[in-house]
Amino acid sequence: MLYWLTALSDGGDFFNLFRYITFRAGGAFMTALIFGFLFGKPLINVLRKRQGKGQPIREDGPEGHFAKAGTPTMGGLLIVGALATSTLLWARLDNPFVWLVLFVTLSFGLIGFLDDYAKVSKGNHKGVPGRIRLLAGFAIAAVATYWAMSVHAINDADLAARVADYDALAGRLALPVFKDVLINLGLLFIPFGMLVIVGSANAVNLTDGLDGLAIMPVMIAAGTLGIIAYAVGRVDFTEYLDVHYVPGTGEILIFTAGLFGGGLGFLWYNAPPAAVFMGDTGSLALGGALGAIAVATKHELVLAVVGGVFVVEALSVIIQVLYYKRTGKRVFLMAPIHHHYEKKGWAEPQIVIRFWIISLILAMIGLATLKVR
Repeated sequence: MLYWLTALSDGGDFFNLFRYITFRAGGAFMTALIFGFLFGKPLINVLRKRQGKGQPIREDGPEGHFAKAGTPTMGGLLIVGALATSTLLWARLDNPFVWLVLFVTLSFGLIGFLDDYAKVSKGNHKGVPGRIRLLAGFAIAAVATYWAMSVHAINDADLAARVADYDALAGRLALPVFKDVLINLGLLFIPFGMLVIVGSANAVNLTDGLDGLAIMPVMIAAGTLGIIAYAVGRVDFTEYLDVHYVPGTGEILIFTAGLFGGGLGFLWYNAPPAAVFMGDTGSLALGGALGAIAVATKHELVLAVVGGVFVVEALSVIIQVLYYKRTGKRVFLMAPIHHHYEKKGWAEPQIVIRFWIISLILAMIGLATLKVR
Protein backbone atom coordinates (compact mmCIF):
# COMPACT_ATOMS: atom_id res chain seq x y z
CA MET A 1 0.00 0.00 0.00
CA LEU A 2 2.77 2.44 0.90
CA TYR A 3 4.30 1.77 -2.52
CA TRP A 4 1.75 4.14 -3.96
CA LEU A 5 3.29 7.01 -2.01
CA THR A 6 5.66 7.27 -4.95
CA ALA A 7 2.76 8.80 -6.83
CA LEU A 8 3.05 11.82 -4.54
CA SER A 9 6.59 12.46 -5.72
CA ASP A 10 8.10 13.73 -8.95
CA GLY A 11 11.27 11.77 -8.18
CA GLY A 12 14.48 12.37 -6.33
CA ASP A 13 13.07 12.76 -2.84
CA PHE A 14 12.23 10.55 0.13
CA PHE A 15 9.12 8.97 -1.37
CA ASN A 16 11.18 7.39 -4.15
CA LEU A 17 12.54 4.99 -1.51
CA PHE A 18 9.19 3.22 -1.61
CA ARG A 19 9.96 2.06 -5.14
CA TYR A 20 12.69 -0.22 -3.80
CA ILE A 21 11.74 -3.70 -2.68
CA THR A 22 14.63 -3.85 -0.23
CA PHE A 23 13.50 -0.66 1.54
CA ARG A 24 9.92 -1.88 1.77
CA ALA A 25 11.12 -5.27 3.01
CA GLY A 26 12.91 -3.49 5.85
CA GLY A 27 9.72 -1.59 6.60
CA ALA A 28 7.71 -4.82 6.61
CA PHE A 29 10.19 -6.43 9.00
CA MET A 30 10.03 -3.55 11.49
CA THR A 31 6.25 -3.27 11.21
CA ALA A 32 5.76 -6.97 11.96
CA LEU A 33 8.30 -6.90 14.80
CA ILE A 34 6.63 -3.91 16.46
CA PHE A 35 3.24 -5.55 15.93
CA GLY A 36 4.51 -8.63 17.75
CA PHE A 37 5.85 -6.66 20.70
CA LEU A 38 2.74 -4.47 20.96
CA PHE A 39 0.09 -7.17 20.74
CA GLY A 40 1.95 -10.22 22.07
CA LYS A 41 1.23 -9.77 25.75
CA PRO A 42 -2.41 -8.65 25.33
CA LEU A 43 -3.08 -11.60 23.02
CA ILE A 44 -1.55 -14.06 25.48
CA ASN A 45 -3.68 -12.64 28.29
CA VAL A 46 -6.83 -13.03 26.18
CA LEU A 47 -5.92 -16.58 25.14
CA ARG A 48 -5.11 -17.58 28.74
CA LYS A 49 -8.42 -16.17 29.94
CA ARG A 50 -10.46 -17.78 27.16
CA GLN A 51 -8.76 -21.17 27.13
CA GLY A 52 -8.49 -21.84 30.84
CA LYS A 53 -6.44 -25.05 30.89
CA GLY A 54 -4.57 -24.08 27.71
CA GLN A 55 -3.37 -26.57 25.12
CA PRO A 56 -4.13 -30.20 26.05
CA ILE A 57 -0.99 -32.28 26.72
CA ARG A 58 -0.72 -35.74 25.16
CA GLU A 59 -0.83 -38.44 27.84
CA ASP A 60 1.68 -40.58 25.92
CA GLY A 61 4.09 -37.67 25.40
CA PRO A 62 7.44 -37.07 27.13
CA GLU A 63 7.10 -36.70 30.89
CA GLY A 64 8.65 -33.23 30.91
CA HIS A 65 5.77 -31.84 28.85
CA PHE A 66 3.26 -32.17 31.70
CA ALA A 67 4.96 -29.18 33.33
CA LYS A 68 3.69 -27.12 30.36
CA ALA A 69 0.04 -27.72 31.23
CA GLY A 70 -1.95 -24.50 31.22
CA THR A 71 0.10 -22.81 28.48
CA PRO A 72 -2.29 -21.19 25.97
CA THR A 73 -2.19 -22.06 22.29
CA MET A 74 -3.21 -20.25 19.06
CA GLY A 75 -0.20 -17.93 19.36
CA GLY A 76 0.09 -18.26 15.60
CA LEU A 77 -2.54 -15.53 15.45
CA LEU A 78 0.22 -13.11 16.45
CA ILE A 79 2.53 -14.19 13.62
CA VAL A 80 -0.19 -14.32 10.97
CA GLY A 81 -1.57 -10.97 12.07
CA ALA A 82 1.87 -9.38 11.99
CA LEU A 83 2.88 -10.69 8.58
CA ALA A 84 -0.53 -9.98 6.99
CA THR A 85 -0.53 -6.41 8.29
CA SER A 86 3.04 -5.72 7.22
CA THR A 87 2.53 -7.31 3.79
CA LEU A 88 -0.65 -5.36 3.05
CA LEU A 89 1.05 -2.16 4.21
CA TRP A 90 4.35 -2.49 2.34
CA ALA A 91 3.86 -4.79 -0.67
CA ARG A 92 2.51 -3.90 -4.09
CA LEU A 93 -1.10 -5.00 -4.00
CA ASP A 94 -1.28 -5.38 -7.78
CA ASN A 95 1.18 -8.30 -7.57
CA PRO A 96 -0.60 -11.68 -7.92
CA PHE A 97 2.12 -13.59 -6.06
CA VAL A 98 1.52 -11.48 -2.94
CA TRP A 99 -2.16 -12.41 -2.91
CA LEU A 100 -1.42 -16.05 -3.72
CA VAL A 101 0.90 -16.46 -0.74
CA LEU A 102 -1.45 -14.55 1.56
CA PHE A 103 -4.37 -16.71 0.40
CA VAL A 104 -2.54 -19.92 1.28
CA THR A 105 -1.28 -18.55 4.59
CA LEU A 106 -4.65 -17.30 5.81
CA SER A 107 -6.53 -20.36 4.53
CA PHE A 108 -4.24 -22.85 6.24
CA GLY A 109 -4.24 -20.61 9.29
CA LEU A 110 -8.04 -20.92 9.38
CA ILE A 111 -7.80 -24.72 9.25
CA GLY A 112 -5.30 -24.61 12.11
CA PHE A 113 -7.46 -22.21 14.11
CA LEU A 114 -10.48 -24.51 13.84
CA ASP A 115 -8.32 -27.46 14.87
CA ASP A 116 -6.90 -25.60 17.87
CA TYR A 117 -10.37 -24.42 18.87
CA ALA A 118 -11.70 -27.98 18.73
CA LYS A 119 -8.82 -29.22 20.92
CA VAL A 120 -9.24 -26.50 23.53
CA SER A 121 -13.03 -26.72 23.67
CA LYS A 122 -12.98 -30.55 23.97
CA GLY A 123 -10.08 -30.55 26.41
CA ASN A 124 -8.05 -33.18 24.51
CA HIS A 125 -5.44 -33.30 21.75
CA LYS A 126 -7.89 -34.56 19.12
CA GLY A 127 -9.13 -31.67 17.02
CA VAL A 128 -10.61 -31.61 13.54
CA PRO A 129 -10.43 -35.12 11.98
CA GLY A 130 -7.26 -35.60 9.96
CA ARG A 131 -9.11 -36.49 6.75
CA ILE A 132 -11.09 -33.26 6.81
CA ARG A 133 -7.92 -31.25 7.45
CA LEU A 134 -6.16 -32.96 4.54
CA LEU A 135 -9.10 -32.55 2.15
CA ALA A 136 -9.37 -28.85 2.97
CA GLY A 137 -5.61 -28.44 2.64
CA PHE A 138 -5.49 -30.16 -0.73
CA ALA A 139 -8.39 -28.06 -2.00
CA ILE A 140 -6.59 -24.84 -1.01
CA ALA A 141 -3.33 -26.11 -2.50
CA ALA A 142 -5.07 -27.03 -5.77
CA VAL A 143 -6.41 -23.50 -6.14
CA ALA A 144 -3.02 -22.00 -5.27
CA THR A 145 -1.08 -24.23 -7.68
CA TYR A 146 -3.48 -23.54 -10.56
CA TRP A 147 -3.26 -19.82 -9.71
CA ALA A 148 0.55 -19.95 -9.81
CA MET A 149 0.50 -21.82 -13.14
CA SER A 150 -1.83 -19.17 -14.59
CA VAL A 151 0.48 -16.34 -13.53
CA HIS A 152 3.49 -18.24 -14.91
CA ALA A 153 1.62 -18.75 -18.20
CA ILE A 154 0.93 -15.01 -18.51
CA ASN A 155 4.60 -14.29 -17.84
CA ASP A 156 5.60 -16.96 -20.36
CA ALA A 157 3.47 -15.41 -23.10
CA ASP A 158 4.95 -11.97 -22.45
CA LEU A 159 8.56 -13.17 -22.32
CA ALA A 160 8.20 -15.45 -25.34
CA ALA A 161 7.19 -12.42 -27.41
CA ARG A 162 10.35 -10.55 -26.36
CA VAL A 163 13.02 -13.20 -25.74
CA ALA A 164 14.25 -15.61 -28.37
CA ASP A 165 14.39 -19.32 -27.43
CA TYR A 166 12.55 -18.66 -24.15
CA ASP A 167 11.71 -21.77 -22.11
CA ALA A 168 8.21 -21.63 -20.64
CA LEU A 169 7.86 -22.25 -16.91
CA ALA A 170 4.14 -22.92 -16.50
CA GLY A 171 3.57 -26.55 -15.57
CA ARG A 172 7.29 -27.31 -15.53
CA LEU A 173 9.58 -28.48 -12.77
CA ALA A 174 12.94 -26.72 -12.52
CA LEU A 175 15.86 -28.72 -11.17
CA PRO A 176 18.46 -27.07 -8.91
CA VAL A 177 22.07 -27.12 -10.16
CA PHE A 178 21.02 -28.10 -13.70
CA LYS A 179 20.40 -24.71 -15.30
CA ASP A 180 18.84 -25.85 -18.58
CA VAL A 181 16.71 -28.73 -17.29
CA LEU A 182 12.95 -28.22 -17.16
CA ILE A 183 10.67 -31.22 -16.77
CA ASN A 184 7.30 -30.61 -18.40
CA LEU A 185 4.69 -32.03 -16.03
CA GLY A 186 1.76 -30.34 -17.74
CA LEU A 187 -1.40 -30.67 -15.67
CA LEU A 188 0.41 -33.13 -13.42
CA PHE A 189 2.11 -30.08 -11.95
CA ILE A 190 -1.14 -29.36 -10.08
CA PRO A 191 -1.04 -32.52 -7.91
CA PHE A 192 2.71 -32.04 -7.53
CA GLY A 193 2.21 -28.48 -6.27
CA MET A 194 -0.55 -29.69 -3.97
CA LEU A 195 1.82 -32.21 -2.40
CA VAL A 196 4.48 -29.54 -1.93
CA ILE A 197 2.14 -27.11 -0.17
CA VAL A 198 0.23 -29.64 1.95
CA GLY A 199 3.41 -31.57 2.73
CA SER A 200 5.17 -28.40 3.84
CA ALA A 201 2.24 -27.34 6.04
CA ASN A 202 2.02 -30.69 7.80
CA ALA A 203 5.79 -31.09 8.15
CA VAL A 204 6.04 -27.76 10.00
CA ASN A 205 3.04 -28.82 12.09
CA LEU A 206 4.85 -32.02 13.14
CA THR A 207 8.00 -30.05 14.00
CA ASP A 208 6.13 -27.76 16.38
CA GLY A 209 6.61 -29.84 19.50
CA LEU A 210 9.16 -28.00 21.65
CA ASP A 211 9.48 -24.37 22.75
CA GLY A 212 10.99 -22.41 19.88
CA LEU A 213 11.71 -25.52 17.78
CA ALA A 214 9.53 -24.74 14.76
CA ILE A 215 9.56 -20.95 14.56
CA MET A 216 13.30 -20.41 14.03
CA PRO A 217 13.67 -22.98 11.20
CA VAL A 218 10.56 -21.44 9.61
CA MET A 219 12.14 -17.99 9.82
CA ILE A 220 15.41 -19.30 8.38
CA ALA A 221 13.63 -21.08 5.53
CA ALA A 222 11.45 -18.03 4.84
CA GLY A 223 14.45 -15.71 4.80
CA THR A 224 16.24 -18.02 2.37
CA LEU A 225 13.22 -18.34 0.09
CA GLY A 226 12.77 -14.57 0.26
CA ILE A 227 16.30 -14.04 -1.04
CA ILE A 228 15.66 -16.59 -3.78
CA ALA A 229 12.36 -14.90 -4.69
CA TYR A 230 14.10 -11.54 -4.96
CA ALA A 231 16.89 -13.01 -7.09
CA VAL A 232 14.66 -14.88 -9.56
CA GLY A 233 12.42 -11.82 -9.86
CA ARG A 234 15.27 -9.68 -11.25
CA VAL A 235 16.36 -10.32 -14.81
CA ASP A 236 19.92 -9.07 -14.18
CA PHE A 237 20.36 -11.48 -11.27
CA THR A 238 18.93 -14.41 -13.19
CA GLU A 239 21.26 -13.76 -16.14
CA TYR A 240 24.28 -13.67 -13.83
CA LEU A 241 23.22 -16.72 -11.80
CA ASP A 242 21.86 -18.73 -14.75
CA VAL A 243 18.53 -19.35 -13.02
CA HIS A 244 15.05 -19.08 -14.46
CA TYR A 245 13.49 -15.61 -14.48
CA VAL A 246 10.08 -15.41 -12.78
CA PRO A 247 8.79 -11.83 -13.08
CA GLY A 248 7.06 -10.42 -10.01
CA THR A 249 8.41 -12.76 -7.35
CA GLY A 250 10.60 -10.03 -5.85
CA GLU A 251 7.57 -8.76 -3.90
CA ILE A 252 7.54 -12.04 -1.98
CA LEU A 253 10.63 -10.76 -0.15
CA ILE A 254 8.35 -8.28 1.61
CA PHE A 255 6.10 -11.10 2.78
CA THR A 256 9.04 -13.14 4.08
CA ALA A 257 10.47 -10.06 5.81
CA GLY A 258 7.14 -9.63 7.57
CA LEU A 259 7.18 -13.30 8.52
CA PHE A 260 10.69 -12.94 9.93
CA GLY A 261 9.73 -9.89 11.99
CA GLY A 262 6.52 -11.47 13.21
CA GLY A 263 8.40 -14.67 13.99
CA LEU A 264 10.90 -12.80 16.14
CA GLY A 265 8.07 -11.06 17.97
CA PHE A 266 6.46 -14.43 18.64
CA LEU A 267 9.75 -16.05 19.67
CA TRP A 268 10.09 -13.41 22.39
CA TYR A 269 7.13 -15.08 24.11
CA ASN A 270 7.73 -18.62 22.86
CA ALA A 271 11.31 -18.87 24.16
CA PRO A 272 11.68 -21.48 26.93
CA PRO A 273 9.69 -21.61 29.08
CA ALA A 274 7.04 -20.70 26.52
CA ALA A 275 4.29 -18.28 27.55
CA VAL A 276 2.30 -19.33 24.46
CA PHE A 277 2.35 -22.02 21.78
CA MET A 278 1.83 -21.19 18.11
CA GLY A 279 -0.54 -24.13 17.73
CA ASP A 280 -1.82 -25.44 14.43
CA THR A 281 -2.98 -21.89 13.71
CA GLY A 282 0.63 -20.88 13.21
CA SER A 283 2.33 -24.08 12.09
CA LEU A 284 -0.11 -24.90 9.27
CA ALA A 285 -0.20 -21.27 8.10
CA LEU A 286 3.59 -20.88 8.04
CA GLY A 287 4.22 -24.28 6.50
CA GLY A 288 1.67 -23.62 3.79
CA ALA A 289 3.28 -20.24 3.13
CA LEU A 290 6.70 -21.86 2.58
CA GLY A 291 5.19 -24.34 0.14
CA ALA A 292 3.35 -21.61 -1.76
CA ILE A 293 6.52 -19.52 -2.08
CA ALA A 294 8.42 -22.53 -3.42
CA VAL A 295 5.73 -23.17 -6.05
CA ALA A 296 5.58 -19.49 -7.03
CA THR A 297 9.36 -19.18 -7.46
CA LYS A 298 9.80 -22.60 -9.15
CA HIS A 299 12.07 -23.78 -6.32
CA GLU A 300 10.01 -26.66 -4.99
CA LEU A 301 12.98 -29.04 -4.74
CA VAL A 302 15.15 -26.43 -3.05
CA LEU A 303 12.48 -26.17 -0.34
CA ALA A 304 13.20 -29.81 0.52
CA VAL A 305 16.82 -28.79 1.19
CA VAL A 306 16.18 -25.50 2.98
CA GLY A 307 13.40 -27.09 5.02
CA GLY A 308 15.35 -30.29 5.58
CA VAL A 309 14.55 -30.27 9.30
CA PHE A 310 10.84 -30.38 8.49
CA VAL A 311 11.40 -33.17 5.96
CA VAL A 312 13.25 -35.30 8.52
CA GLU A 313 10.56 -34.69 11.14
CA ALA A 314 7.83 -35.79 8.72
CA LEU A 315 9.80 -38.81 7.50
CA SER A 316 10.42 -39.95 11.07
CA VAL A 317 6.66 -40.14 11.63
CA ILE A 318 6.03 -41.94 8.33
CA ILE A 319 8.82 -44.46 8.98
CA GLN A 320 7.66 -45.04 12.56
CA VAL A 321 4.04 -45.69 11.55
CA LEU A 322 4.83 -47.93 8.57
CA TYR A 323 7.46 -49.97 10.43
CA TYR A 324 5.24 -50.41 13.48
CA LYS A 325 2.30 -51.60 11.36
CA ARG A 326 4.54 -54.09 9.60
CA THR A 327 6.58 -55.44 12.52
CA GLY A 328 4.96 -54.23 15.74
CA LYS A 329 8.26 -52.60 16.66
CA ARG A 330 9.45 -48.99 16.68
CA VAL A 331 12.42 -47.46 14.87
CA PHE A 332 12.49 -44.42 17.17
CA LEU A 333 11.77 -44.23 20.87
CA MET A 334 9.06 -41.74 19.92
CA ALA A 335 8.14 -39.80 16.80
CA PRO A 336 8.52 -37.08 15.58
CA ILE A 337 12.26 -37.39 15.92
CA HIS A 338 12.71 -34.50 18.37
CA HIS A 339 10.79 -36.59 20.92
CA HIS A 340 13.20 -39.47 20.23
CA TYR A 341 16.06 -37.29 21.46
CA GLU A 342 14.01 -36.20 24.47
CA LYS A 343 13.54 -39.85 25.37
CA LYS A 344 17.30 -40.35 25.03
CA GLY A 345 17.85 -37.71 27.69
CA TRP A 346 18.71 -34.63 25.66
CA ALA A 347 17.59 -31.40 27.29
CA GLU A 348 14.92 -29.46 25.39
CA PRO A 349 17.09 -26.37 24.76
CA GLN A 350 19.87 -28.65 23.49
CA ILE A 351 17.57 -30.22 20.90
CA VAL A 352 16.10 -26.89 19.85
CA ILE A 353 19.42 -25.08 19.36
CA ARG A 354 20.99 -28.01 17.50
CA PHE A 355 18.01 -28.12 15.15
CA TRP A 356 18.45 -24.37 14.60
CA ILE A 357 22.10 -24.92 13.69
CA ILE A 358 21.16 -27.64 11.22
CA SER A 359 18.55 -25.33 9.68
CA LEU A 360 21.16 -22.62 9.12
CA ILE A 361 23.52 -25.09 7.46
CA LEU A 362 20.76 -26.34 5.16
CA ALA A 363 19.81 -22.75 4.31
CA MET A 364 23.37 -22.05 3.17
CA ILE A 365 23.28 -25.18 1.02
CA GLY A 366 19.96 -24.09 -0.46
CA LEU A 367 21.32 -20.64 -1.31
CA ALA A 368 24.38 -22.24 -2.89
CA THR A 369 22.11 -23.89 -5.49
CA LEU A 370 21.56 -20.42 -6.98
CA LYS A 371 25.20 -20.21 -8.03
CA VAL A 372 26.25 -23.84 -8.44
CA ARG A 373 25.14 -24.63 -11.96
